[in-house]
Amino acid sequence: MPLQIAPEKVAQVIVRAREFDSKVARWDGPGDSRDSDSILESRSGDATEAELREFIRGLNEDEQASLVAVMWIGRDSFDASELEEAIATARAEATGPTDDYLLGVPLLSDFLEDGLDALGISVEDAEQGIL
Repeated sequence: MPLQIAPEKVAQVIVRAREFDSKVARWDGPGDSRDSDSILESRSGDATEAELREFIRGLNEDEQASLVAVMWIGRDSFDASELEEAIATARAEATGPTDDYLLGVPLLSDFLEDGLDALGISVEDAEQGIL
């Protein structure tokens, strides 16, 4: 069974997850001015997380299961040769929203990138046009 999500969609999640992962919690108080030190702080109204969640929710069931499988392969929970089993397991074990699960995984973008690499898919090619 081949991957059931376009590599470009995985790359879109990687790019957004990198942006999300680079955010840090606010340390200053309301009314403090934004400056170069606060650019990467999470602020109310920051759309990065919402956009990433919406994108993942917009994927069909097969795409979501494949996205989880790619992450698991990148995390070494499965070998690339076990893609079919990883997708089937992702479908069987899905008990909650996929976006909640994936955004709770530390290093999500790294695992997705490593998963694509393990599957022989060029992350750089998949990211063309996204960045």
